[in-house]
Amino acid sequence: MGGLDDIEIRTIDGDWITFGHWAGAVRLVVNVASKCGFTPQYRGLEALYRTFHDQGFVILGFPCDQFGHQEPGTDAEIRTFCQTTYDVSFPMFSKIDVNGPDTHPLYRRLKEAAPGLLGTGAIKWNFTKFLIDRDGTVLRRFAPTDSPEAIAPEIEALMAR
Repeated sequence: MGGLDDIEIRTIDGDWITFGHWAGAVRLVVNVASKCGFTPQYRGLEALYRTFHDQGFVILGFPCDQFGHQEPGTDAEIRTFCQTTYDVSFPMFSKIDVNGPDTHPLYRRLKEAAPGLLGTGAIKWNFTKFLIDRDGTVLRRFAPTDSPEAIAPEIEALMAR
């Protein structure tokens, strides 16, 4: 499996950048959706981002419409929703697939590095989270039911290193 930093990703505004733009930061990658029961996690994610951002932490949100058609909007509509409803200021990206034949290369590598329960590779639902340390090592996959508040202590511990 290759590293993550060479992977190209498209911002929600349509610009291309590599995942390595955030090399040296602690990163939390989340597949998000605007019409999901877990959508209120945006509030907790934004709180984590604001708490730890100045210490080198970033959240990267990747909209995905593969689970119950819960992210039907355009990138512009998603950006507007996130900003006006949850005041999201962390980086957001263009809608991607996290499973199937069109799985984005970033998610292909994340799933290889941190398989799910019982070694399954597939992302099960929106708001699955991957925690990556400053060296680019994928440390852990969190389930959609793991709230941002519940994972805050692990992020805080990484920030103290």
